[in-house]
Amino acid sequence: MAPTRGTERTLGDDLRDRRVLVVEDDAMVREVAADYLRSAGLIVDQATDGFSALSAAERTRPDLIVLDRMLPGIDGAEVCRRIRDRASTPIIMLTALGSTEERIEGLEAGADDYLAKPFSPRELVLRVQSILRRSITDTTPEAAFDLGGFRVDASNRQIFKDGRLLGLSVREFDLLAFLLKHPNQVFSRAQLLREVWQWSFGDLSTVTVHVRRVREKIEDEPAKPEFLTTEWGVGYRLSVQRSGKS
Repeated sequence: MAPTRGTERTLGDDLRDRRVLVVEDDAMVREVAADYLRSAGLIVDQATDGFSALSAAERTRPDLIVLDRMLPGIDGAEVCRRIRDRASTPIIMLTALGSTEERIEGLEAGADDYLAKPFSPRELVLRVQSILRRSITDTTPEAAFDLGGFRVDASNRQIFKDGRLLGLSVREFDLLAFLLKHPNQVFSRAQLLREVWQWSFGDLSTVTVHVRRVREKIEDEPAKPEFLTTEWGVGYRLSVQRSGKS
């Protein structure tokens, strides 16, 4: 299943030379994924187990990691946790088809996105490109703004709370930045999936897990949220007061 001729030009010239680490113990899946990503102009490194994944991530400093959930040595969820402890590198988790538990565990470990096996290699490329584009600093500077105790620097993809830089993954930043741009409004999980993830359909637990992860970083007591609250039966609201712009 090799990429078709011409794919190189149509799948993302603007992301050429970005580095992706593919971690997968199934040789066929790994090679097909690597071939399609290379055809999109990406530099691809490969690892076959959890230990080699950690070593490769440290050595190559990838811009994004495609990580299988089930790996020999250390499983993908633990690899994700260890990487997330020291870096905000975007991670796409590959999970078993129909395994909600695997998807949720992967997201809770810090994954930004997931794909269920068997997956379309072209869809993988599109997901990788989408996340990479979001993680690249915009060439058109966007005005920073303050909201309550938060400061959003969209151009550098940074959010501060009370002067402290929050360590956010790509999707966590996207979610919190979106809510901060729409303070005191209630959004359903389906709306957030569409606006933040740009998915017209998908697993709504993706939003639930990311909301929980954001709460852990912005709330003094995540179990009793002050800012990011749940409107039962409706959705989520970020309750803050606008304090000015700069």
